[in-house]
Amino acid sequence: MQKLLLLLLCCLPNLILGQQKGFVLDQSTKAPLPFASVYLPGEKTTVFTNIDGSFEINISQQTQKLEISYLGYQTQYVPIQPNKLIKVYLAPKAENLKEVAINTTYLAANKIIKEAIAKKSQNDPDLKLNSYQYNSYNKLIIDNESQFLEFNQINQDNVAIKTLIEKGRAYLTEQISDFAYNKEEGLKETITATRTAGFKKPVYQLLSIKVQSSSWYKDSYTIFGTSYAGPLGNKAFKNYHYKILDTLTRKRPAYVIYFHPKRQQVVAGLEGILHIDTTSYAIQRAKGQLKGNLIINASQDFEYFPSQNIWFPTAQSLTLKPGKHQQEVAIFGGNIRLGNISPTSAERPLYLKATQTNQDLIFNKPVSITKNQSAVTLLEKATQQPESFWQKNRTIPFTKRDENTFTSVSQRIEKENINRKIDIVENFKIGYFPISFLNIDLRKLVKYNNYESFRLGTGLITNDKLSSNFKLHNYIVYGFKDDQIKYGFGGALKLNKNNRSWLDISYIDDIEEVGAYQYLTDQQSYSLFEPRLVNINFYYKTKEWSSTLTHRFSPKLKSSWQLSHSTIDQTTNYRYEIDSKSYKNYQISKVSVGLEWSPFSEFLTSNNKIIELDKNYPKFSLQVEQAFRNVLDSDFSFTKIGAKINYSLQQLNQQTTEVILEGNYAAGELPLTHSFHAYPNNPTKDALLQRFSIAGIRTFETMYFSEFFSDKQLNLQVKHFFKSWYLWKYSQPQLVLISRHAIGDMAQLNNHINLDFKTLNHGYNEAGVEINQLLMGFGISAAYRYGAYHLPNFEDNISLKFTFNLKL
Repeated sequence: MQKLLLLLLCCLPNLILGQQKGFVLDQSTKAPLPFASVYLPGEKTTVFTNIDGSFEINISQQTQKLEISYLGYQTQYVPIQPNKLIKVYLAPKAENLKEVAINTTYLAANKIIKEAIAKKSQNDPDLKLNSYQYNSYNKLIIDNESQFLEFNQINQDNVAIKTLIEKGRAYLTEQISDFAYNKEEGLKETITATRTAGFKKPVYQLLSIKVQSSSWYKDSYTIFGTSYAGPLGNKAFKNYHYKILDTLTRKRPAYVIYFHPKRQQVVAGLEGILHIDTTSYAIQRAKGQLKGNLIINASQDFEYFPSQNIWFPTAQSLTLKPGKHQQEVAIFGGNIRLGNISPTSAERPLYLKATQTNQDLIFNKPVSITKNQSAVTLLEKATQQPESFWQKNRTIPFTKRDENTFTSVSQRIEKENINRKIDIVENFKIGYFPISFLNIDLRKLVKYNNYESFRLGTGLITNDKLSSNFKLHNYIVYGFKDDQIKYGFGGALKLNKNNRSWLDISYIDDIEEVGAYQYLTDQQSYSLFEPRLVNINFYYKTKEWSSTLTHRFSPKLKSSWQLSHSTIDQTTNYRYEIDSKSYKNYQISKVSVGLEWSPFSEFLTSNNKIIELDKNYPKFSLQVEQAFRNVLDSDFSFTKIGAKINYSLQQLNQQTTEVILEGNYAAGELPLTHSFHAYPNNPTKDALLQRFSIAGIRTFETMYFSEFFSDKQLNLQVKHFFKSWYLWKYSQPQLVLISRHAIGDMAQLNNHINLDFKTLNHGYNEAGVEINQLLMGFGISAAYRYGAYHLPNFEDNISLKFTFNLKL
């Protein structure tokens, strides 16, 4: 036995000696050579250098030298220097036919890529297989192994672990998921276990981030929410250059194809290599890198399954390091700013690493997926799995250092009250500030408009700390100019366990803008400043009881059903005249139904949350309202219909086009209070500079308040956002081109007394330009009014305003 142990000890050094690290550079220019081949002749092992020319490779004692080669350069043999950094300079080949050879390899690479694209239907699992299933283990860490990481630059608004932890990593999360795919419903994920160092509850901010795509066959490849052109996409040859670096001889030989962007300034692209099977032209391995604001290294390994004749992804990894700017990566609803890496540093410190392995693969067996099932489902027991479950399902070692992370990070999070900060940030985004079991409604604190002047008040709503099954809410405000108190109160009751149905009963005594049309299903939004409200001067008083049922038929389809009765009084001399009777005060009883459908978006659902992961377009909204005469003394009967389509096209050239098409229609006895305007945002003042204010998001900047009203209208708004350019972290200007159009009419124009206004029957047009994010969220805009409603005085057709876009 002792002899056997001695023999093993003697042989051990021959197995693993260490690592050889280094850089491969051009001899004359000293520029790095990305994806040069580093080969161990005795072990038949090959690695490729990274985008910065760096490499590392495991070596054994029997290894004597490295063979380093690169297309168009002389191959060099370098002695091994274990655990030391070496620099290898390759000299270009002095060949008359070099240019011809390189052109030939480019043509050969293009031919291979063209064949790989043509055979995607035979190699892409989503196209070839009717169904598949697998489970995965995912581990994400933020490491602190380098002095170059600058976590201490995180400010108070960034809810994250702010200091380095000596014995553990700065951040760690684990996740185990089951994946199921069929062609009818696509790929669905069920999270069976998840845990994050320092947190007892699910960290939805992290679960909702798309860290890395699962396929290189698509038109785009996503890394931390940013899409890059796919090297096998439909526009591959428009976006990339290709050349052959090597041919790997193994059981299934592969071409090594190098790809790099043709037009990086126009289309976001990666630089990398594809191992393409010489027989099937399937991907055996893929690696993509980017060196810029972030240093990105994404890779994916495939395994061959003879029974299906397919290469299927079994492992993938992603590393992010700080780049030339302090690019931000959103985690916990805040941001972690990256520090800078010295470009001459021999050690490239790890900043963030996500690793995933796939196992227990099953192909073409029946898969049961519920129709309209969410893309991601979080099981209720996922955060309560015992340690035995983790030990059984881990496929990546969980080290002592990882254990220290969970202990030390938990202590840090408790000490610095990180959970409280997360709660504040998440509530602030939707307009609340949490205090114990109450949330303060920030939207009620202070506003300004031309009717009330300053409007000050407070609003409160209970949160889950009091109860997750019901909510109580109220507000009270005071307008200084009109010297009036307004208020509202109510309560909401959860009708089912999964949080999809709520019944709310409310009462308000307040003012509303004349002609404004609100969709019941629109998400509650909050901004630090609401520019359009400043200039509104045409309101009516309302006292309204309402009962509202909100219900989600599925994550993609939500609805709102409302019964309401309101008593209305005018704040001006306006009167509505019908049947020889003039109305200043009147009552309206109506039923409203609103629907919002997001058929192309992807959602995450849990027992108490529904989160939109990918906002895909178009989105559709529909609302129908019916008022009834003589119901609870209601004075009028009318029907109103609103329909809206939102569309956004995000292109790989980092430009975005947004389109909003909205139609409104009303018939019956319709007072002006319940008609439609087109969201004007131009103060009714004479001089151009007097009208200088802040532009809205979807408003007509040259249309004056109370200038137009309609009972039927159609609006079209188009915005095109060009790629922003980076000046510094507080100034990233972005050019936006805008075109807005509206047409409408009113059937009973003479029924509206004591107010002069026009309809939109000739069509209203304006064009504008914005330069946003010039400084601290502020920019500038200009718009011009043209067409049928062009005004005689040239200055009256122009608007000049600030823009304000601050991401919370």
